[in-house]
Amino acid sequence: MLLDLSGRHALVCGASQGIGRASAIELAELGASVTVLARSPDALKAVADALPHRHGQRHRWFAVDMQQTDNLRLALADIVADQPIDILVNNTGGPPAGPAYAADTEAFETAFRQHLLAGQTLVQALLPGMKASGYGRIVNVISTSVKEPVAGLGVSNTVRAAVAAWAKTLAGELAADGITVNNVLPGYTRTARLDSLLAAQARSSGRSEDEVAQAMLSTVPARRFAEAAEVASVVAFLCTPAAAYVNGVSIAVDGGRTRSLS
Repeated sequence: MLLDLSGRHALVCGASQGIGRASAIELAELGASVTVLARSPDALKAVADALPHRHGQRHRWFAVDMQQTDNLRLALADIVADQPIDILVNNTGGPPAGPAYAADTEAFETAFRQHLLAGQTLVQALLPGMKASGYGRIVNVISTSVKEPVAGLGVSNTVRAAVAAWAKTLAGELAADGITVNNVLPGYTRTARLDSLLAAQARSSGRSEDEVAQAMLSTVPARRFAEAAEVASVVAFLCTPAAAYVNGVSIAVDGGRTRSLS
């Protein structure tokens, strides 16, 4: 199986922690040079410095807020001018919890900008390099909510579904250029995002965080939360030459929790 990413350049968003950080590590282990992007410069520098350096790999970091699409566009221009991007891991933190009916319009606008508009900005900046090389991998880290909406995540459910539809459209448009577009749908994963959801549900329900966690786990056949590295392994595989004919799919990494067949 051809998993070698030597000579490839990957951009991993939301890479200061969690699934983004784990994805950067997996891609670097496969030989890619990795640029990590998020808002926290200190955390990003630590991630970049800790990545494995073999076979001439060169890792970099850029601190930018994904919601600020103008600033993002400028940062991307600097990144691709230095070295074109072959692999994009489009990953960013989810919107705050709460029911859809209670969310104000600004919450939807913020999430739409952070997820869909930022993704569009990324793709438009990176496509020329991918097309020129005839190799491109775009992997969006979304949520199982695109298959089954998650209770209490109204804004997230809405925007994640929009991102999934956008990605499916791109998959059909870009395949002939050697570019694949796929989605990874993490289930309950041990990250700061899960911690915040446990806390929010505990506050709203009057239960302890442990009780909330046990209720979540009761819906997971594997009876445990995922580790970020387990999700990142799927992300990394989709970025390799071995996955060249996998395109336009949304893969749940959730221990069997999602009950839908497609």
